[in-house]
Amino acid sequence: MFVLFYKFLAVAFLGISHPDETLLDHVEQLTFPEMGFEKAGEAYFSPNSKMISFQAVPKGETGYQIYTMDLKTRLVKQISQNAQNCTCSYFSPEGDKIIFAASPFKIAEEVGGKYKWDFTPYMNIYEANVDGSDAVALTHGPAYHAECAYSPDGSKIVYASNESGSMNIYVMDRDGRNAYQVTHTDHCYNGGPFFSPDGTKIVFRADREIPDYLQLYVIDTDGKSLVQLTHNEAINWAPFWHPSQNYVAYTTSIHGHLNYEIYLLSLLTGIHTRVTHHPAFDGLSTFNADGTKMLWTSKRGDDKTSQIFIADFKLPSE
Repeated sequence: MFVLFYKFLAVAFLGISHPDETLLDHVEQLTFPEMGFEKAGEAYFSPNSKMISFQAVPKGETGYQIYTMDLKTRLVKQISQNAQNCTCSYFSPEGDKIIFAASPFKIAEEVGGKYKWDFTPYMNIYEANVDGSDAVALTHGPAYHAECAYSPDGSKIVYASNESGSMNIYVMDRDGRNAYQVTHTDHCYNGGPFFSPDGTKIVFRADREIPDYLQLYVIDTDGKSLVQLTHNEAINWAPFWHPSQNYVAYTTSIHGHLNYEIYLLSLLTGIHTRVTHHPAFDGLSTFNADGTKMLWTSKRGDDKTSQIFIADFKLPSE
């Protein structure tokens, strides 16, 4: 078992906060290049908020690996093994297991100066102990299976796959059995799904109207009652439920493709509230179990690489 350990004391640098970020307080950077990471992102809280999982590219490498961090000691541990590329970690509701996707293949390289993301082949979902031991494959085969998350009761896993020839949303039992297809499109991408806090709905992103221009949707877990949440000419992605179930945080290019920001959508009023205001990338926001803290990926640090940040969070007064 190959494991890497890092210990680094995170420091809140001047300049990583913005005066207009009134929903955030005590902004702090958690990961740094000095920890051995080219970049890091897509972080999730453990159920007790004492630990996070995230993905990061080790120095000199190109593919992501999966790590955990103890938020008290700042001890970082690699939990993925024997994979060229990993993504999409998520803690079980009990906090003793973690799922993530892994592939023996590398990601696409730059072609003609333009980076093109491929849905990495043989990307399959694994469940392991939180320390990375005893990993068991839940999906199999040459297709892309990733973007996975547990249901609130831990009995199901939602994920995205192109096993049908087009990227769609699926739900399977926790042991990988009885998978069924939730969305049924053959011309677009459906992905980034998460169960609602009560387990009855799934939020996801899809480019059903214009290729590559993602909008946000909510659908019942049985594939019925599709509702479109965003209607604009921007790219809207990385939706994540606030534990109250009345809000969805998401990342949008509404301010330009060089300035992604995080917004909060009230499902009760339809009001979109801007959360981040820093003139750099901000996205991939997630909340802890009681909604009082937010994790996200940002380039607001001194080194301008993608790294993980944490802050106290409060809902807007509408």
